[in-house]
Amino acid sequence: MLPARLLVVDDEPANLAVLRQILEPDYSLLFARNGLDAVELAKRHHPSLILLDIQMPGMDGYSACSALKADPSTEAIPVIFVTTLSQLGDEERGFDVGCVDYLVKPVTAGIVRARVRAHLSLVQAKQLDRSYRDALAMLAKAGHYNDSDTGVHMWRMAAYARRLAEAAGWLPERCELLELAAPMHDTGKIGIPDALLRKPGKLDAEEWAIMRTHSQIGHEILSASEAPIFQLAAEIAHCHHEHWDGGGYPRGLAGEDIPESARIVAIADVFDALTMKRPYKEAWPIERTLETMQTASGQQFEPRLIERFMAIMPQILEIKASWDEREPST
Repeated sequence: MLPARLLVVDDEPANLAVLRQILEPDYSLLFARNGLDAVELAKRHHPSLILLDIQMPGMDGYSACSALKADPSTEAIPVIFVTTLSQLGDEERGFDVGCVDYLVKPVTAGIVRARVRAHLSLVQAKQLDRSYRDALAMLAKAGHYNDSDTGVHMWRMAAYARRLAEAAGWLPERCELLELAAPMHDTGKIGIPDALLRKPGKLDAEEWAIMRTHSQIGHEILSASEAPIFQLAAEIAHCHHEHWDGGGYPRGLAGEDIPESARIVAIADVFDALTMKRPYKEAWPIERTLETMQTASGQQFEPRLIERFMAIMPQILEIKASWDEREPST
């Protein structure tokens, strides 16, 4: 693996030499003698981290850092100030303009290496998290790729599910995990023929039997990972069509044998499906939707969760309005 690229900025050659000696064994280094050159090099080479002096002729370090943070192409690059300015106000100003750390000269080799490693680890963690979330989004989108809705459904539904989980007393971390997992509830539709997914009318008995297999297919795909988010997504995919009274599929589970995650997503999913326009139906009015769902309380849905859902309806409608604004017009 290629070493991380660092940009080292100082107007004194001796200071550059010290940092070069400390860092060169482990990193690929770029050097600049002033703030303006530092900004240009950062735009051109996108280093993983910048070590930046403050007192330099022309553009000083504070100004250079501000310029870097104002540019979308460089704003994410962490900046560590390395300077002789040691007053508290100097350090506060450094953090105000966007640095992630502040080292006072003369520097110690061990401290410099430790701080650089720590901040590069944070960068890698953020990149991994971003990649992880992107992968989740792509997998969720794949499940809807040949479906007849616009794709907004899965994100809007997930937002409803998170809000209902909060109302049901879930911990914040678990609610966030549910919002990330919920869009993958129909991943199994990858295995359903396009003709069924895009059929403008109702499915016949044979077609419906095929469609119902998407729950098992989704579970098989998602349960291949032991990561908590995929285990939760697999649970939801498998059980979000189960009914409180045992009349659902694929296993005919009833009551609390159905995972609460799936019970929550089932409510969010149906509410969104009824209130959105599809090729075979118009969007239902909110009043009709809520009446239908309340009628299904104790049959399709858990009564306790339906009560919570109705209680938070103002927040649900705010979420709906927000997402409806993003939906492409037809």
